[in-house]
Amino acid sequence: MSPNLRATAGAHANIIKLGYGMYPSLISLMVVTYASCDRLNLARQLLVEIPAEYFHAVSANLMIARFMKMGAVDVAKMIFNEVPLRDLVTWNSLIGGYVKNDMCKEALSVFRKMLRSNVEPDGYTFASIITACAKLGAIDHAKWVHHLMTERRIELNYILSSALIDMYSKCGRIEIARGIFDSVERTNVSVWNAMINGLGIHGFALDAIEIFSLMGPENVSPDSITFIGLLAACSHCGLVEEGQKYFQLMKNIYLIQPQLEHYGTMVDLLGRAGLLDEAYTVIKEMPIEPDAVIWRTFLSACRIHKNSEMGEVASTKISHLGSGDYVLLSNIYCSTKKWDNAEKVRCVMKWKGVRKNSGKSWVEVGNVVHQFKAGDRSHPEAELIYKTLKELIHRTKLEGFSSTTELVLMDISDEEKEENLSYHSEKLALAYGILKSSPGTRIQVSKNLRTCPDCHSWMKMVAKVLNREIIVRDRIRFHHFADGYCSCGDYW
Repeated sequence: MSPNLRATAGAHANIIKLGYGMYPSLISLMVVTYASCDRLNLARQLLVEIPAEYFHAVSANLMIARFMKMGAVDVAKMIFNEVPLRDLVTWNSLIGGYVKNDMCKEALSVFRKMLRSNVEPDGYTFASIITACAKLGAIDHAKWVHHLMTERRIELNYILSSALIDMYSKCGRIEIARGIFDSVERTNVSVWNAMINGLGIHGFALDAIEIFSLMGPENVSPDSITFIGLLAACSHCGLVEEGQKYFQLMKNIYLIQPQLEHYGTMVDLLGRAGLLDEAYTVIKEMPIEPDAVIWRTFLSACRIHKNSEMGEVASTKISHLGSGDYVLLSNIYCSTKKWDNAEKVRCVMKWKGVRKNSGKSWVEVGNVVHQFKAGDRSHPEAELIYKTLKELIHRTKLEGFSSTTELVLMDISDEEKEENLSYHSEKLALAYGILKSSPGTRIQVSKNLRTCPDCHSWMKMVAKVLNREIIVRDRIRFHHFADGYCSCGDYW
């Protein structure tokens, strides 16, 4: 800290010592103001100087919420730890903040501490913790939280009903989500949206369309979010004509003006189906400026269909290429064996200091979420995990499995590429799930990125060899593997 800032902090610390008990909201405002001006160090210094007994719950809650919104999680946690008398809002502020910052395991940990502190959770608490379970895809945690809600007789409103449907959908239990949808009050459109979106990400587009058809008879009007879910469902299943029909229905019958998200789903729908020219036309004819997300969607479609020319067009339209964009473009070149072009992309990434997003996968075992990275050996049972994985790879090869090496971003031998693919994060997570579960039980793995073609093919073979159902939730959708097939029909 500079001398001037240190002097300022010292002066304000004296003010705090003299008058915090009388003016807690004023001091809280000072702290938040410093933080808002990117003076986090000064804000921390002021917080350190505040006597613990003067941490007023109301102002502390305000500060926790504010710092969490800014992403300053460590400061928010420090404030929480200093509050001598935490009320329900204090706990909710920390839990909700963790969830919004994608620190869901931490949110669940705080929730358990809250229960041990004999503070009774309310609907807001459960809405946050349900979202945490949904993001993690942790079914055992999800069932436990739902049981707690029932046990404490938390009344279901449309927010909690929607959250439960979303949670079970994202935890791979679409049948439970449908059961909840059928049993709750459905007068609010968000309940319908949760069910349509849930069915869509599982690849059940026809079921999503059926749910949509029931909205009219029950006097519930769809909104813009309804159509995003419906169009996405059509996109996941290649229902091009149906998607186009509902896009027109949205505009002409329900008079909903398409937004970027709607155009994005149309580009995705056409692009996935290989209709790249039509997708490009949609982008060019948009009445609003296409954003980077839409161009990335188009770039992804170019990667799927190995069109390097149109992929280059898309990449030039993204003003600030991220790691995922470079990887997509490099994938296109590799799949068409344009190794020089792929190498140029990698050199640009290196020159700009852009690192490839790290793939992470996780599996829930015994109420604990275990996370893995590619080639990860940090797990306490790493030796057993790798032994299990090698046995699985051997068994699948005996059944005729062959690695999909075309998208490995290097011009190296097939043997080296195969080794590179063998220890992807989802394979390690699956191996651990198999190691820790009984034969015949269903295993679910979640991943933060799109699963690669090699892992997808391998999962189909593992499901067949072991005669087990395997569910993989990647960034795009769910894949249900059984009997050597996937619910996506290899279309994702």
